[in-house]
This record gives sequence, C-alpha cells and structure tokens, in this order.
Amino acid sequence: MICIINYEAGNLRSVQKAVEFSGARAVITSDPVEIARADKIIFPGVGAFGQAVEKIDQKHLREPLLDYIATGRPFLGICLGMQLLFAGSEEDKTSRGLAVLQGRVKRFAHELKVPHLGWNVLIPTRRSPLWEGIPQDSYFYFAHSYFFVPDDPAIVIGETEYGGRVPIALQSKNIYGLQFHPEKSQKVGLQVLRNFINLKD
Repeated sequence: MICIINYEAGNLRSVQKAVEFSGARAVITSDPVEIARADKIIFPGVGAFGQAVEKIDQKHLREPLLDYIATGRPFLGICLGMQLLFAGSEEDKTSRGLAVLQGRVKRFAHELKVPHLGWNVLIPTRRSPLWEGIPQDSYFYFAHSYFFVPDDPAIVIGETEYGGRVPIALQSKNIYGLQFHPEKSQKVGLQVLRNFINLKD
C-alpha cells in the first residue's frame, strides 16, 4: 500500500489519481498506524514552509514519518514535500523541517521571475530508477519559489536551467525528492511515479 501523507498542504487527490492511474493502490492519510504499515510513502506539498511545519506538528506526524524513513522503505517528497526533508528554508527561518537531509532551501535570485511556474527540461545528472523510460529532454511542470542546495552534491540526480543550473531532484538511500510535480507532468510524470511504485525495498 502507498500512503499519501495528508498535512493539509498538498494537491492530494491529484497525486492519488495519478498513482492509481499508474497501477497502484493509494490512500490519503495522516494516521500513524497506516504510515507505519505503508510499503511506500509519497509526501506532496504546496504552500509555505512554515505553515506546513506547523501542520505536521499539529497532526503529530513528525515522529511517524521519521520512524518510517528509518526503516529504509521508499519515500518520495514532491515540491514543498521535498524541501521539508531539510532542516530549514529561507522562506521561514524559525521553522524546522524533518532534517533527514543536510543542506538548505534558498529563494531564487530577485532578478528572476518568481515563482518559477511552467514547463522546464529535466537534465539528469545521475542514473536513477526514477528516470527509467524517461526520454532525453523531457519537460516537467514546476511551481516553486525556492530550491534545495544539499551539503552533499552527490545526492542530486537532476537539474534544470533557471537562471543557471538548479538542482531539482535527489536520491539519498531510500529517500527520493522531486521539485517538479509528476502528477501534473503528463506521460513522463506518470512514468516517474510508475518507476517509484515499482521500486524494491
């Protein structure tokens, strides 16, 4: 079973429909028991970093999510959900994310149009099971004002061009992260989700 985490900061039904279209059963939940039993977790997110952290803590999700990640089962963060894997963001310097990855989340330079909204080409920088069957120069859909900068650049598996090369996808052991929205990225987005669904522990 795939659990899509509900912390009131994501387009949950769109993600659920995309996962089910890709061939898997998915439940939207904030139940710690279901989280503990999940085969895979998808952690989507849109909105503000600080508000999302507040909802995570109000719903007592921090410990169940960290416990799940520690088991080594696959975990996918999408957009804000990926940024929350880091300790903090320039968007809200008082709120602490899940801190399972080392690095920071930075705002795009002021001379760039923010948010970065629309379609950009994925530039894979490392082989990853998420990229199986993804044609070269594929476009994915983005909607974000902040981007991650990891302490360990080896976890970056994809970049795009937006005021220079920007990291937009990561893989660290059982943790995967995507800055783009696969559920809104048509056939290639569904293929990325299918690749995650097919991961073996």
